[in-house]
Amino acid sequence: MKSVTAIIVAAGNSTRFGQNKNKNLFEINEKPIIAYSIEVFNKSSKIQDIILVIKENEREYFENIVRNIKLNKPLKYVYGGSTRMESVYNALKETSSDIVMIHDGARPRIKEEYIDRCLEQMDKFKGATVAVKAKDTIKICDDNGVVTETTKRANTYLVQTPQCFERETLLNLHEKFKGDNDITDDCMVLEKGGYKIKVVEGDYTNIKVTTFDDLHLVEE
Repeated sequence: MKSVTAIIVAAGNSTRFGQNKNKNLFEINEKPIIAYSIEVFNKSSKIQDIILVIKENEREYFENIVRNIKLNKPLKYVYGGSTRMESVYNALKETSSDIVMIHDGARPRIKEEYIDRCLEQMDKFKGATVAVKAKDTIKICDDNGVVTETTKRANTYLVQTPQCFERETLLNLHEKFKGDNDITDDCMVLEKGGYKIKVVEGDYTNIKVTTFDDLHLVEE
C-alpha cells in the first residue's frame, strides 16, 4: 500500500475575506474552520500523516486549535511562502510519501469519500481532483473583457480540493515551473508538464470560504 500525506494549506493572506484575520481561524458553529479539515484527514485510514502549512507568526493560534483535536496520526507544521505554489512546495520537501493530497484549509465541508475516490484514481493517473460540473455557461474572455470562446457546459467543471498527486512527479514539476505566476493550483503544474488529470465529481457544498459572507453558506 502506498503511503499518503495530507497537506492542508492555511498560509494565505485572506485579503478578500477582510476582518484582518486569517479566515481559517474563524469559527463555524463554534469550531475553527481549519479544524474541520484536520478532523476529516485525521479520521481517514488512507492518510498516514498530516502537514499543516501556516504562517510562522500564526503558529501559536493553530497549535491551540490542534490541541483540542484528538489526533491519531502525526501532524507537522510547515511555514508557507509568498504564494500558494511556494507554500505547497515547502510542504512537498517535508514528506517522503508516495502520494500527497493537497487541500484548502478554507474548505471545511470536505468529506472522507472525496479522499477515497481521489486515491482510487492514482493507479491510472499521476493526479486527480474533486470538481463539480458548471451550472452556468462559462465564457472565456481576453484581457479587455471581450468574449473569445464559450465552453461546452457538459464538459466544464469547477475545480475544488482535495487534489492528490504522485509526490515525486509533483515535486519535480514544482521545481521546473518555479516562479510561474500563471499557475493557480497544483493540477495546472501537472498539466504544464504534459500529464492528464482525472476529475472526481464532488458536490456543491464543498465551497471555499473566500469572503466573510461565505461563512453562512457553510454553516449547518
